[in-house]
Amino acid sequence: MHDFCVIGGGIVGLATALALLEARPGSTVVVCEKEDGLARHQSGHSSGVVHSGIYYEPGSLKARLCREGAAATKAFAREHGVPVRELGKLLVATGAADAARLEALVDRAARNDVVAHRVSRTELAELEPNVAGVAALHVPVTASIDYVALCAAMEQVVTAAGGEVRTGVAVTAIEERAGVVRVSTAGEDLVARRVVACAGLQADRVARMAGVQDDVRIVPFRGEYFRLPDHRAGVVRHLVYPVPDPELPFLGVHLTPMVDGRTTVGPNAVLGLSREGYRKGSVQLRDLREIAGFPGFWHLARANVRTGAREVAASVSKRRYLALARRYCPSLELSDLLPEEAGIRAQAVSRRGELLHDFLFRRTARTLHVLNAPSPAATSALPIGREVARRALD
Repeated sequence: MHDFCVIGGGIVGLATALALLEARPGSTVVVCEKEDGLARHQSGHSSGVVHSGIYYEPGSLKARLCREGAAATKAFAREHGVPVRELGKLLVATGAADAARLEALVDRAARNDVVAHRVSRTELAELEPNVAGVAALHVPVTASIDYVALCAAMEQVVTAAGGEVRTGVAVTAIEERAGVVRVSTAGEDLVARRVVACAGLQADRVARMAGVQDDVRIVPFRGEYFRLPDHRAGVVRHLVYPVPDPELPFLGVHLTPMVDGRTTVGPNAVLGLSREGYRKGSVQLRDLREIAGFPGFWHLARANVRTGAREVAASVSKRRYLALARRYCPSLELSDLLPEEAGIRAQAVSRRGELLHDFLFRRTARTLHVLNAPSPAATSALPIGREVARRALD
């Protein structure tokens, strides 16, 4: 008998286990991860960025958790020897429309308590000689980090506090009985007083195992990356982003100097035909059938035909992908784009075709399900874990 079973060994699941052990010292917590290692999906396939919280609606839970999470993530990393590079971010305006949106971000930064400085064209050229733009916004607290190493450090803290982390344990069924929950796996059954599911790309399926009926489905979006060759890795000194377009759900192709010295380019955002297939062209028939059979996907597709076509074109054509990055880094060449592993984002979509941008929780008497933990969930993981634990204990 365990007090808590956490399903999912990504960063949110590990942060939840940490928070449960902090809230209830001496309790028995077991984390079940179906892969043979931790952080094998979203947590290990992201841009590796500690975000500032500048983009989000002032006063929103998302903005607060990101700001708190950025500070907590850096502090945890320092304490446990996880590498972090606080290089700062430049949001680069390449035209008049971008410049106008940049001004709105200046106001949003102030309201979100995020330090950000306007940068003129001349100052931008001094900060980043290889970046072209009419203006920029400098956000000094943005950093890059190794989230896989961070998850490994979190696992050590969980086990040191008496928790247990099991890998290679795929959940096949969840059954609530009087006072307990039986979690069936391929190897054995676990019994816990409460279950918390932080299952990411499989969140809706795990929720359905527990009897949660909801009109939300996970639709996978592939984020395709390239990396620069070693001799070009220093082309930028900061993380360099385009000014986000409010009409688009994702942040756009950006340049990220990583903690290991690489510089990545990306990601784009195209529909994934496999929730966990990272190779280009991966198709999983079950995933494809669920996408095709979900009305919300077709509503979403009809409303975003042009955006979808642009993203697919950039996925198919390396030259078009390059053009997205050359808007603000014109010195890049086609030969600079080397293969890099893709990521897959678990995007919750409603039956009406809405992309859900806030946290979504569903529960039964003894199970709690994180159905949507939107970007920047990795940055915000530690305070998200505390919020999930609070709800699980409520």
